[in-house]
Amino acid sequence: MADDVVDVLIIGAGASAAAFAWSMADTRMRILCLEQGDWMNPADYPSTSKHWQVRRQIAYNQSPNIRQRDTDYPINEDESAVSVANFNGVGGGTILYSAHFPRFKPSDFRVKSLDGVADDWPLTYQDLDPYFAQNDKNMGVSGLSGDPMIPYHDMPLHHIPIGKMGDAMGRGFNKLGWHWWPSDAAIISEDYEGREKCANLGPCNSGCAKGAKSSVDIAYWPLNQRLGVELKTRCRVREITVDENDMATGAIYFDENGIEHHQRAEIVVMACNGVGTPRLLLNSTSKNFPDGLANRSGLVGKNLMFHPWGMVEGYIEEGMMSHLGPQGTCLLSQEFYETDTARDFVRGYTLQVTRGQPPVSVATNGMLRGDIPWGNDHHAAFKRYHGNSVLVGICCEDLPEEVNQVTLDPELKDSNGIPAPKLTYRLSENSERMMAHGLARAEEALEAAGAFQITPFGQVRHTGWHLMGTARMGGDPSRSVVNGWGRSHDVKNLFVIDGSIFVTSGAVNPTTTIQALALYIADQMKNNLATLFD
Repeated sequence: MADDVVDVLIIGAGASAAAFAWSMADTRMRILCLEQGDWMNPADYPSTSKHWQVRRQIAYNQSPNIRQRDTDYPINEDESAVSVANFNGVGGGTILYSAHFPRFKPSDFRVKSLDGVADDWPLTYQDLDPYFAQNDKNMGVSGLSGDPMIPYHDMPLHHIPIGKMGDAMGRGFNKLGWHWWPSDAAIISEDYEGREKCANLGPCNSGCAKGAKSSVDIAYWPLNQRLGVELKTRCRVREITVDENDMATGAIYFDENGIEHHQRAEIVVMACNGVGTPRLLLNSTSKNFPDGLANRSGLVGKNLMFHPWGMVEGYIEEGMMSHLGPQGTCLLSQEFYETDTARDFVRGYTLQVTRGQPPVSVATNGMLRGDIPWGNDHHAAFKRYHGNSVLVGICCEDLPEEVNQVTLDPELKDSNGIPAPKLTYRLSENSERMMAHGLARAEEALEAAGAFQITPFGQVRHTGWHLMGTARMGGDPSRSVVNGWGRSHDVKNLFVIDGSIFVTSGAVNPTTTIQALALYIADQMKNNLATLFD
């Protein structure tokens, strides 16, 4: 069945697609987005029920392999040290993300020049600066201007309060003489654009029922639709089609009834994240692209980067009320972000201080540790731990390595028979040394803050929140998949705008940089419409 031709076809409706569609809407071209998931109903989020701590473990688990919604696809992680966290639906990963929103630093775009590793990006922080600012406004971002570790930028909304827990950790960092700053957060600290401010409900990572967290299904997509962008849900794309002249012609997809369609398009834009995008490109084979679409470099799926993540938990014996407030944001320290030749690794990491655990997790984990007994002494012990836990995450920069990759599984398939992605990923020796250093510093910070008990968890497997690098950008077609503004070297009307195009990973959550890149690419396309396919 052949449908009519659209000007721009976007695959995926997550963070990058939403920002890109908003920018492209002013061209008045016909823009269609295909999303394999559905619209979310905030009334269904776990936090609307009393047993939310149990519900979120399955139905809203960050792993598609555990969640197994009918809109998910399976992922073979048998050969990966990190498990993928994603979400398929309008809003993509922003439905379940923490909304921690730090920007990349200028040095992140010049890693090769500064440290002799990886590669430099074909653009700079300065190129993206106006797009960071625009996205902050569009999303509704809260923060405190003046962080000395990054170029000055004004924030649309004042920062999320750090609370007693943040005060205690700040004093600890001060005692050590380390940098710290309240986190930028895509959470509105005051009423904004028709949305009510954050009420400190807490469980942000299983969907914000209040709408204070700036997931793109509420921050971007309603506006995009008013601007004329079309969005079709429950459309699972199987492959991108191409003609004899190496031009993309559209996409073959299955609708919610399993009926196959071919949506034709003048321009195709990939926005399926760092695992989903290479999966579709590799599955799009043809006579001219036997190894997958846009893959003459052989790099589609290669250089997968995750951010290896470590975790240390501490307990501070005063009324921290750490279980309240936005779950994934409080403050960060970038004291160890840049390369230091005195250390045994290159590049660095961010220490990210996040809120404590909710009641059920405190009780069950305490019982497993033996700190909170079951029986007469349970409540007294629970009282000591509940509301006083502090989590310090170590977000390690992940350097690109071709051995870390996404390929197509020869046997595992989704419900429409499309091959599932298979991950091959291991931590490098550099990452392992960095992780060890970060875990030790996290313990040191908690000790300085007065923690009476500290539990290091080490590197955590189920932390594959950040999917990057598998369709990298660059100027050399033999060493990259897309050019400096997201256009495929091999297919002139195919663009990639998600985290796949990252050259390096930095050591911060990537969402705001992904969206700034999407806005930048949209502007480059609009500025080059007359010669777009040259």
